Amino acid sequence: MDAQGRGRADDFDPADQWVLNPNTGEYELRLAPSAAQSSVPGPRGSSGRGTAGRGGAARTGRTAPARRPGAAPPDGEAPSTRRRTGAPADAAAGRRGRRPVQKKAKGKKVLMWTGGTLAFVLIGASGAAYLYYEHLNNNITSVSDDGAGTGGFSKDRAINILLIGTDKRTGKGNEGYGDKDSAGHADTTLVLHVSKDRSNATVLSIPRDLITDIPDCPTTQEDGSEKIIPGKQRTRFNNSLGQEDRTPSCTMRTITELTGLKMDHFMVADFNAVKTLTSAVGGVDVCLAKDIKDPDSKLDLPKGEHTIEGEQALAFVRTRHSVGFGGDLSRIELQQQFLGSMMRKLKSNDTLTSPSKMIKLAEAGTKALTVDDRISTIKKLADLGAELGKFDTKNLTFATVPVVDNPAEQVKATVVLKEPQAQQLFAMVRDDVSLTEVKQEKKKEKAAEAARLKGTKAPASEVRVRILNGGAVAGSAQETLSWLQVQEGVTKSENAGNAEQPLAKTTLEYGPDEADQARRLAEIMGLSGAALKPGKSVTNSQGVPAMTLTLGKDFEGAGVPLTTPEKVPEDVQKATADKVECAK
Repeated sequence: MDAQGRGRADDFDPADQWVLNPNTGEYELRLAPSAAQSSVPGPRGSSGRGTAGRGGAARTGRTAPARRPGAAPPDGEAPSTRRRTGAPADAAAGRRGRRPVQKKAKGKKVLMWTGGTLAFVLIGASGAAYLYYEHLNNNITSVSDDGAGTGGFSKDRAINILLIGTDKRTGKGNEGYGDKDSAGHADTTLVLHVSKDRSNATVLSIPRDLITDIPDCPTTQEDGSEKIIPGKQRTRFNNSLGQEDRTPSCTMRTITELTGLKMDHFMVADFNAVKTLTSAVGGVDVCLAKDIKDPDSKLDLPKGEHTIEGEQALAFVRTRHSVGFGGDLSRIELQQQFLGSMMRKLKSNDTLTSPSKMIKLAEAGTKALTVDDRISTIKKLADLGAELGKFDTKNLTFATVPVVDNPAEQVKATVVLKEPQAQQLFAMVRDDVSLTEVKQEKKKEKAAEAARLKGTKAPASEVRVRILNGGAVAGSAQETLSWLQVQEGVTKSENAGNAEQPLAKTTLEYGPDEADQARRLAEIMGLSGAALKPGKSVTNSQGVPAMTLTLGKDFEGAGVPLTTPEKVPEDVQKATADKVECAK
């Protein structure tokens, strides 16, 4: 990721222009007493728009750089004088006469702006976004997701975001870390899953040396044409980015193939991002259980607590030879501790109530990250940030995908998935199961689901069920019918064709008098209590009441249990973001 050419604001310090009004709880422009000023930092009246939808040319992957103050506009473009929708509309008036907002509301508003993303900065970017909308828009670099994602997050479902740290050496601030001509790899990869009810979140760390399959990747070229980059079997996961011109959308597809999770968005950060973002927040607190002196990463710290930023922070997240077993898995644990600490720092009052820190975060964040083109504006990032800010850090769990040394290697250099633990973990995340205890309402819901499986069970021969295909592989309904009748004795079953609407998960709807039948079929098919939906029965082809089994996209075949684990496998490494841990 090239950190240059994104439109810089070298001629002003945004932190000097905006202040927090303690009476309103909002940021306002500091006005000179003798001069009227624009409501947006930067050259007065300049729009600097460079993407489709904001008055510029169509996007081809990178937003056009903003013009420096005083520069002439391109031919045919007139300076914009419209008011930015995100800027304070009445800054010049000083907001006089407005009713003061109570401090509690102020804190909640700032928290909603700033709480909750692992891409190091979206918190700060969202908080300051409304202050100078166009200026920050011009900082953003975006590339196409090439149709690899869902099309964008939604407020009514869980959110999945792919976070990639690349080891690409090009770009200002990234020199001196290795091969300067490297195309880079997916060096650090995190999958952030935020639950549908926003009560909890999970971060899965994907080891870079994991052996997996990379699928074919349709990729948008700079001229707008599409090129399919051939996939690769049994290769390191980190080759999903950079190598053979693969873009983040290729990593997106690889994650979906690996975990079954469809990504909504991606964010990519380079070496420079770690340095600028940690400095913007005023440093990140870390703890070491022993002295570390690593000549490779250039980290030199004695044991104990430290506040690190810039080059020292980068050295910390890159070190691996001096922690744990000296490999990538040990480095992953260190990075998780670092990210948890940064989350706590970003949500602290020292950050939330500091105008200078908030604006520096916005500047650093929008310049440091490359995002997919579906969140390529401050407005979209702010909307996403509002959703990500709803969970508590105590319910944010880091977990590393379970792996073991590659048995095919004499000298151990790569890893493979540890089964069945890896699939159990993936299933929990797909099915929105929290890896940590959450609020009481969630516990009551789980208890109600478990209760549906308790009680008497009807004989298999008395189970009446209609089977619908609601998103499973073609032929699944007939396959299940044959299996139930021939092998399980559920003779009063029938194939009812395709469902009207596809479902993500398999469900069994039943009437009040069919609970005993539902429990028997759940036992036979390995259905969880969540799959059982008390409702009403329908009339089957024989004219008698029957349950309705709808096979969803999660259906993997007749006889394959669909029960999602309720607890994380014991040997899965995990930690929560609210706890301070010292690196060993």
